[in-house]
This record gives sequence, structure tokens and C-alpha cells, in this order.
Amino acid sequence: MGFNYIEIERVEKLTKKEFIENYYKPQKPVVITNQIEDWPAFSKWNFKFLRELAGDKTVPLYDSRKTDYTKKVNEPDFTMTMSEYIDILEKGPTDLRIFLYNLMKDVPAMKADMKWPKLGLRLIKSLPLVFFGGQDAKVFMHYDIDFPNIFHIHFEGKKQCVLVDPKETKYMYRLPYSWICNEDIDFDNPDFERFPALRKVKPYITNLQHGEMLYMPEGWWHYMKYLTPGFSLSLRSLAGSPVNLWKGLLNVAAIRYYDNWMRKRKGQEWLDYKDMESVRRTNALFEKEEAKVSSAIEKSNSILLKRQINK
Repeated sequence: MGFNYIEIERVEKLTKKEFIENYYKPQKPVVITNQIEDWPAFSKWNFKFLRELAGDKTVPLYDSRKTDYTKKVNEPDFTMTMSEYIDILEKGPTDLRIFLYNLMKDVPAMKADMKWPKLGLRLIKSLPLVFFGGQDAKVFMHYDIDFPNIFHIHFEGKKQCVLVDPKETKYMYRLPYSWICNEDIDFDNPDFERFPALRKVKPYITNLQHGEMLYMPEGWWHYMKYLTPGFSLSLRSLAGSPVNLWKGLLNVAAIRYYDNWMRKRKGQEWLDYKDMESVRRTNALFEKEEAKVSSAIEKSNSILLKRQINK
């Protein structure tokens, strides 16, 4: 038994007013189709193009191993050239991914192939980040450290995207001082016995294909699985909510450095503590909520029974 997914709404090309009123203001995810067909990138960007234009660039790579205490937050597992990485992608399934890579900083000519969506967001033009993955590669469930609004545009192949509303964060087994959930959770096959609070989670899902754009609102959890080799471009804006903006600044300026310091100071003991604490805190909250529900049901049943006796 798995999650009961909610399909993310899909719409064709939006106007600025439609996007702001229907999706940005209510912070609602949406897949937008036919929005980038006028970009040169729509017809140009594929693995062959990238091999020719950026094949010699050194790229950061991540695999599916759990967090290593010897590495800083988001430090890559290893590197290779883009051409070598594409060779691996084209040979078959692999868990190797490129994550949070500013490719256009290394290959500025690619900026001419894209346009900044005019949908009302003040996008950060210095941070067009790319993400790559081989067939079956997975991106762990997380939310972005700075709580941005994100336009996530997919190229080449198909990618599954699972999103969770930040209102359900209390059920997500979030690691302390982190923006990821407990890494022992398999979101394709959740273990509701070990992680019972996940029963409360109602994830959203969609499959992105070439040229489709997913809007991810501030603080939404997301888990990605590459159904075929492919890559995506993320364009982001700062959080519009003052609370989220403050939380993002705190994460970037302080919490990530504290986490790195504790990894260095405590090593694996720190990561083990975070794993155990995520389970303890979440299960304690879940059990407390369940007890309240049971108590309310018992009280209601007791009242009904008394009424029946008095009749």
C-alpha cells in the first residue's frame, strides 16, 4: 500500500494575471504546457547539443548514498566532464545525478537560447540552475533551503515529480537543522509501520516531458525520479512571504554552517542523532494527535450512549 496521490493541475500557456491570481497567490503548484515553444532551447537542447557545446566542462555529480558526515551540505561525491557523464547516461540506468549546477555560468552562450518567463516573478537571473539524471535516478525528498518560488522546466525524456504541501511538514520526518526528510524513507514504497505519520501525507504527482514547466511554490517538498535520462532547468525567485524569506536567510546564513560544523565536530554521531530525532519527534507528534482523535471519538460515543439510555 502506498500514497493516495493527487494529480497536479495541468494548464496551457498562462498570462501573468492568470498565474498570479490562480497559482502564485494561493501558492498552488501547476504544470504549464506550451509556455516555452518560442525558446530556441525548446528545439536545440538535448544531449547531442550539450556534448558539443559543454562536453569539456567539469560537472558535479551525486549518487544515491546517504549523507556522508565528511562532506559539507551539497558537496558533490565526485566530478567528471559533461561528455563523460552523457556517455554514462546513454549506456543505461544509473543513479548518477547533476544537482544545483550553474551550467550557464560556464557556458554563457546558452542564455541566448532561453527567455525569462514573464509571469510576475522577479527571477534571479544569476542562478539558472540545471539538474541531470539517468534512468531510475532519484532526488531525495527535500525543500529548497531558501524557500524560493521555482519554475522547473524539463528537457529530453520524462521525469516524475512528487510534491508535498509544507503544511504537512510535521509528518515528513524532517531531519533537525536540515531541509531533507529521513533518508531511510522510500517514497516509492513507504513503510507506514516504521514511519506511521506518513499516512497523513497527501502528495501531489505529475510526469514532466520535454518543454513542460512545473511551478513549485515556496517551501514545497519535492522528490524527483528520472523515468528516462534527462535534464531540467530551474529558475527561481526569492520568497514572497516575509516569514519564508526570513527562514531562508537564516538557513543560508547560519543553520547550514552550524550543521557543517557539527558534522566536523561529531562525525557520524551527529548524523545518527538527526536520524533518530526525526523519528522520535515526528512519531511523538503523530501519537499525540491520534490520542486526541481517539479521545474525541470516545467522548462522542459516550454522549450518544447516554442519550440512548435516557430515551
